[in-house]
Amino acid sequence: MRYFALSIILLLFNGCIYFNDTGVSTKYYSKCKEYYDSNGDYVKECPTNLINYSDFDK
Repeated sequence: MRYFALSIILLLFNGCIYFNDTGVSTKYYSKCKEYYDSNGDYVKECPTNLINYSDFDK
C-alpha cells in the first residue's frame, strides 16, 4: 500500500519532486539553516521531506 501511495504521489508531482539523501522533497537542494546559538552550540535546521526513506524501513 505504501508503494502504491508513493507512486501516485510521484505521478501527480512529476517534475516537481526530487530525490535527495534522506528522502523525497519538492526542493532540489535542502535549504538548511546552519548557525551557532548563544550557548555556542551548532544548530542545523532543515525543512522536512515529503517522504523519508527511514519510514519505509519499518
